[in-house]
Amino acid sequence: MKRIALFASGTGSNARVMIDRFREHPEDGVEVVLLVSNKSTAGALMVAAERGLPTLVVKRADWAEGKELLQALDTLRVNLIVLAGFLWLIPAYLVQAYPNKIINIHPALLPKYGGKGMYGRHVHEAVKAAGEVESGITIHYVDEHYDEGSIIYQAAVRLDPEDTTEQIAERVLRLEHGNYWRVVRGL
Repeated sequence: MKRIALFASGTGSNARVMIDRFREHPEDGVEVVLLVSNKSTAGALMVAAERGLPTLVVKRADWAEGKELLQALDTLRVNLIVLAGFLWLIPAYLVQAYPNKIINIHPALLPKYGGKGMYGRHVHEAVKAAGEVESGITIHYVDEHYDEGSIIYQAAVRLDPEDTTEQIAERVLRLEHGNYWRVVRGL
């Protein structure tokens, strides 16, 4: 049984999809046991609360050493960490405690449009500005650098020159919702 902790900083749409999917399909062998956020106002916390899922809000000051976080992950026997819109760089201690057990989804086809500051609308604006004919998602292992871990899965969507950044974002989000949980289940 995979016991996952979701890390999210935003609205929680990917967290919602995963929590609901795995609750409705125990045969997948995946259980979401914790939602971690770095923002006390993150919508993802509300998603978790509505579903009775334990949460942990980490503060910047505690992030550097992570004692409370590591204790919570250990207590809940977490064996996979899934980043779902979590914006802080994962520190070395966490990568070392969970080698090849932390994954992330990025809203572009890496290695393009990755790195510090490249998240959400910033990615889609860069894709649009470059005149790309496709974009998509990249699911990858997390290392100690933004968006540099080994790629697990990519999916692409064609773009039209007339697409707005909002339309690109919607198409990419549909790819995220349709594929992220499948990759998690398959790991």
